[in-house]
Amino acid sequence: MQNLCHAAFTVLRQIEPVIVLEQLGSTLFDTALQLVVRDRSTNASYPGVSDEDSRQKAMTDFFMTYNLIIQLVPIFPAVILARLSDKGRRKVPIVVPLAGYLLSRLSLLLVVWLRLPLQVMFGAAVLFGLSGGFCAYWSGVMTLASLGSTTAERSMVMMRVELLYGAAGVVGSLVSGHLFQLYSSSLGHGIILLFVSTLLHLLCLLHAIFLLQVKVSNPEVEENHHLLSHTSAFKAPAGKNMLNVVLLFVAAILYDFAVGGAVEILGPFVLKPPLSWTPAQVGYGNAAGSAIFLTSFLGVMVFRRCFSDVSLILIGMLSFASGIYVMSFVTATYMFYIARSLNLFALIPMPTIRSLVSQQVPASLCGTTLTALQLALKFAGLAYIPAFTKIYQRTLDWFPGFVFTLSSIFTVLAMIPVSFVGCRSARRRQYEQIQGD
Repeated sequence: MQNLCHAAFTVLRQIEPVIVLEQLGSTLFDTALQLVVRDRSTNASYPGVSDEDSRQKAMTDFFMTYNLIIQLVPIFPAVILARLSDKGRRKVPIVVPLAGYLLSRLSLLLVVWLRLPLQVMFGAAVLFGLSGGFCAYWSGVMTLASLGSTTAERSMVMMRVELLYGAAGVVGSLVSGHLFQLYSSSLGHGIILLFVSTLLHLLCLLHAIFLLQVKVSNPEVEENHHLLSHTSAFKAPAGKNMLNVVLLFVAAILYDFAVGGAVEILGPFVLKPPLSWTPAQVGYGNAAGSAIFLTSFLGVMVFRRCFSDVSLILIGMLSFASGIYVMSFVTATYMFYIARSLNLFALIPMPTIRSLVSQQVPASLCGTTLTALQLALKFAGLAYIPAFTKIYQRTLDWFPGFVFTLSSIFTVLAMIPVSFVGCRSARRRQYEQIQGD
């Protein structure tokens, strides 16, 4: 019994409970925000536009502004928190964003409970961004996971973190719609869901402050790390392979543009006729999106034995392009899940692109190059959010799914520079084999 308690306490001091609590709370919040915005947009009215199109425009306008704030504000706070982490304050990039998460969830709870204007959430988004947001939080989580593992087991630890994140998202999404429908005459719809979400984030913050342990790498692990770094430095190219780096940056930006733009519109799209989803269906749909985390990483484990990194990226992009193209013509719920089932490997490309980028530069420039890629993706978000929103609003009458077709086209374009990288790599391997002979 004593050993069991000791083992449980050891698990509680790891990063995994933080990941699970945060993701459960966030999936509940995402469903709540989507449904609250829908309810608040019911009476929206635009001149010369039908009631349903007015509701869609009001919803997409809100999410456009909200997501632009979420994308832009965290950039500099995340950099500052990353520097504090590098100076030894490893918990800061986790605790500070979690405080922002809690304030954001509490804000929506107050908006619904006290019937405050929905625009209050723009201020909540600013507070969330100033705390570093998801960018700082996830970097802090990955850093802590790395510190608590040996070099040999690091990749498996990272995979376990991603799988936990996806699994928690599936569970949270499945119950979120049912919690939203719980009703009491004094509170109304959504209060119980938001209360549970806020409570989960409070528990998560308290856990990170008081229980979370930062493991200091022992000398053996540090030695192995330095040996690995030196080995990587010798194996890495002497200088930047600039053409490959540029091609991979272009592919990443195009793919992020396609995925981010489609996901931006997917929420309002399922709430309009002919789908007109209920809260429970919204939760199930979000769970299908979270399940892609699981299927993508299972796909990596299976495909990596047979295919190169470039082939993995192309498989993931083809998976997303086909699924999101089918989404253009969805008119019934079963068709939505058919389209989603084609997206099983859609999350493979981005982490694999980051891995390939890190192989094209010397070890001393790896961190700088990956940071530059992350900033490029941030600025891509500032472009695709308003672009896809306005295109969707202007095509509502004749082809609401046009944005998904557009997203599929951008994904196919992203496959072109990746294919060039694959051809260049194949020629280089062939040249090295000839030299070896």
